Amino acid sequence: MAIEIERKFLVNGDKWRSLGTGITYRQGYICTNKEAVVRVRIVGDLGYLTIKGLTVGNSRAEFEYPIPLSDAQTMLKTMCEPPLIEKNRYLIKHGELMWEVDEFFGENAGLIIAEVELTAENQVIELPEWVGMEVSHDPKYFNANLIKYPFSKWTD
Repeated sequence: MAIEIERKFLVNGDKWRSLGTGITYRQGYICTNKEAVVRVRIVGDLGYLTIKGLTVGNSRAEFEYPIPLSDAQTMLKTMCEPPLIEKNRYLIKHGELMWEVDEFFGENAGLIIAEVELTAENQVIELPEWVGMEVSHDPKYFNANLIKYPFSKWTD
């Protein structure tokens, strides 16, 4: 079983922009409940189906499978709850870790989140200067929740 151990942070400023090149992601959710999330994603011209389990701490089971692009496109159009998540993802190496910075568009425009995948829950990490407040345990920042309550509708 694959385990994802991930921490999320808000991003400060624009210094990160010159450190990586973005690729477009479009994704939607077939199922979103506390126990499991089923996501369809298109990255560039590749399709993926991902199933994620219940988050405990910063960890959860994750299974991801490549699927034909045409299948992913059909699933996004016909099976996923709107709005779709649209973002550019930038891969930025800092120290020994690869950071993923997601710049959201559409109904989540203005939101920028940095994520880092770890090998252990208690792994010590060095934060880049452009990383701000940690939001790992705030469910409103989970992509699956951004379809239910998009950033554009936040009032706080």
